[in-house]
Amino acid sequence: MEEAELERIRQQFDQLARERLPGALVERIEVLQYGDDPGIEPGQLLARVVVASPGDGTDRLRAFEAFHDEHRAAFRDLRTELDKLPVRVILQFKAESEQPCEEGEGPVIQMFHTRVDSGPRPSPSPGPGPGPDLTPVMARLGPEDLETLDTLIAAGIANSRAEAVRWALARIRERPAFEQLRARTREIEELKSQF
Repeated sequence: MEEAELERIRQQFDQLARERLPGALVERIEVLQYGDDPGIEPGQLLARVVVASPGDGTDRLRAFEAFHDEHRAAFRDLRTELDKLPVRVILQFKAESEQPCEEGEGPVIQMFHTRVDSGPRPSPSPGPGPGPDLTPVMARLGPEDLETLDTLIAAGIANSRAEAVRWALARIRERPAFEQLRARTREIEELKSQF
């Protein structure tokens, strides 16, 4: 994305967030793009509102939950406004305080892109598409793995990292060696059941 367009989006989001969250303890408002944070995929933005959340541990979590409950309508309004942009945007609210949590970060609420893009996107790859049969899986990937997935997105093979992983798994299942591996696994399971 061109810097001028990104700056326009940053200013627009900053203004919207401050209008929708008047009086909230907002520490900072950021709009990040691919390359700024490993969690951002190619062609995607992260609109982050960092709020002050005093205390630590349980106190911080309670304060953040109260913030969420108090500003629920504002969260929805911001998500709706971001859905009007021509790019996919994750909306993130993050608690921050001077004292780090035991886990290292404060609570986070993320609201994902909820509309279908009207602009040109790569055609979906063969294999399983979104549907009720899919099970969410969390995986921590290193820089090389992220680069591999992002290359599949840049090449137009997948629209997202999740779709790129599904595409790669479908390619593995097509290999004759995989069917042999499955057969061996069934044999091992059968032998285990005899003990």
